[in-house]
Amino acid sequence: MATFAALDLPSGRWRGTDPHRRDLVAHRGRRRRAGPAPPRCARCTRWRRSVTQRARRVGRRLPGAARLGRHADGQHHRSTRALRPHQGARQRAVPGRLSAVGDDDPATRECAMKYRWGALMCASALLVGGCADKGSGPSAGPDTVDRLTVAIPLDVGPVNVFVEHEEWISELVYDKLVAPSPFVDDPQPWLASEVTMVDPSTWEVTVRDDVTWHDGEPFTAADVEFTFAYAQEADTGRWTHHITEIPEISSTTRIDSDTIRFECAFPCPELGTVTLADLPILPKHIWSQIPPESVKKVTALPIGTGPYRLAEYDPVTGYRFTAFSEYFGGKPRVNELVMPVIEDPSATFTALRAGEIDVAARQVPPELLDEFEASDTIEVVNTTPLEQVDLRMNYTKPMFADARVRSAVSLALDKEELLDVVVLGRGRAATMGRMHPDSPWADPEASTPTDPERARAILDEAGYRDTDGDGLRESPDGAPLTLTVEVNGAEPTQVRAAEVVAEQLGDVGLAVNVRPLDAGRHAASGKDMETFDLLVRDGVPHTVADPTQYVLSLFSGSSWNLDEYPYPELQQKIDRWKQTATLEDRREAGFEIQRLLNEVPPVVALYHPDKYFAYRIGSYGGFVDSPGYGIMHKWSLIPRDRAEAANAVVTP
Repeated sequence: MATFAALDLPSGRWRGTDPHRRDLVAHRGRRRRAGPAPPRCARCTRWRRSVTQRARRVGRRLPGAARLGRHADGQHHRSTRALRPHQGARQRAVPGRLSAVGDDDPATRECAMKYRWGALMCASALLVGGCADKGSGPSAGPDTVDRLTVAIPLDVGPVNVFVEHEEWISELVYDKLVAPSPFVDDPQPWLASEVTMVDPSTWEVTVRDDVTWHDGEPFTAADVEFTFAYAQEADTGRWTHHITEIPEISSTTRIDSDTIRFECAFPCPELGTVTLADLPILPKHIWSQIPPESVKKVTALPIGTGPYRLAEYDPVTGYRFTAFSEYFGGKPRVNELVMPVIEDPSATFTALRAGEIDVAARQVPPELLDEFEASDTIEVVNTTPLEQVDLRMNYTKPMFADARVRSAVSLALDKEELLDVVVLGRGRAATMGRMHPDSPWADPEASTPTDPERARAILDEAGYRDTDGDGLRESPDGAPLTLTVEVNGAEPTQVRAAEVVAEQLGDVGLAVNVRPLDAGRHAASGKDMETFDLLVRDGVPHTVADPTQYVLSLFSGSSWNLDEYPYPELQQKIDRWKQTATLEDRREAGFEIQRLLNEVPPVVALYHPDKYFAYRIGSYGGFVDSPGYGIMHKWSLIPRDRAEAANAVVTP
């Protein structure tokens, strides 16, 4: 039996004895930049740097040995520091409430965008004086502020976790048993005080006794028992399949007032560090009154245990969160978060330049980096991304049902060129497959090479030949062949990625048109296998760094969604994966699946972009980098020592 007990408040520490202790070893990565790290002043938090050094910061992302990592030199991860603030922080007035927009036609959406922007401009006109600089020098900034204005790119509704949402926003309201996420090497107990692996299929969790819900009700083990049982009955949502399929939790039992026992239908050695770090815990006294089949209809403002309570939501004006002063993880350092929705990237960064927002919760596009890095009013932070941009092939269509064609597409794509052209070399080429190379679950030997000559030969063999000498291939029946790659038109870098994909496939004789879509149509297209040939899209941490989601995607539609696998070998490998009883064996079984899918890929990873975020110097001095989340998340908003205790902060 391995026990992971809480030794240090607020989150505790994991303890474990072989063979069941979590052995996902931290890893190190390649050098992002060739230049040396700029010297740091011992008396202040400002990095002194020359013009040429501004964009060339070097640091490590996570400490530890590189046994499971991709690289050995340990230099591509930025060190976390007190990100450079400036004097003063201007408070923003809360945008006034407007009536909800019920219609979703294009004209209404356009109108809503104008109202959002108008509300933001009204707020900026009401700027008042803010917190004074608490530091001793011009670079020191406020450790606490009354208000922070954060521009978000999408309206995700009233934070109903059973409906599509933005995870970092949900985690302002809700907590999980283990924190911060399934994507770090050593997550820590959070709502739990102790996590114990009894055997490969059984886990026990003891919950904290000092936690309250936002409405004052005490948090108990009954809430945990209810959450897992309720999620199994509820209309399918983001987390449902992680307790009904991978892993399959067969029973959740409260064995005393503070302890829950989880039993799985097949071995679940990663439940404590992956599943329990993923599922938010719900208040039983609220959700037990809602029939499971009605969960997606809930629009009431949520009650959680997290550091913030959603005080106001409007689909036009956005969100307003207020700090929960009794948060068990420490009093939040920002009293109020105002989040206007600005869908257009250009409008977002125009607002940042003008000081109308404090921080943008979307990444800075490559073409703005030089300007912002040279700015005296804006700070740019290179964070620890666990994301990628990939190309999905519609395997339900005859052409892409042929594994040879999918393999040829992968071979035809030059990932290094994609990286250089699309994001100006800021990131890494995706040469290992779909699992992100910084995930502890990524096969270090995986490879997706580029070989256009081999791609041409494979297409010839599959019957897609240029029969009329015009340089373009026809279908096996001789019919003209033109493919379409769909892409989110609101993301300029992804549109450029689609264009480069079309050019590279054209080099092997495939005619490809690029079709930009609005964000809603693009999301819908990805769910409708009848509508697209090729699809460029984001791969978020949940889909490219979580080992259970990686396997789930093989039968949930993200990678495959067929009644039977066309490859018996793949089903055999999945069956073997499900029977492994230790983390090491499960990891090795996962490597085998990754290698097979690289040979017959339904999805081709294109590149792993560096992810840069920007904020106004002087707005707030507490931003920290958390793997996969950037700088805007609850770990930037609670006391730093508490966030570090949860292993939520990237440290040198």
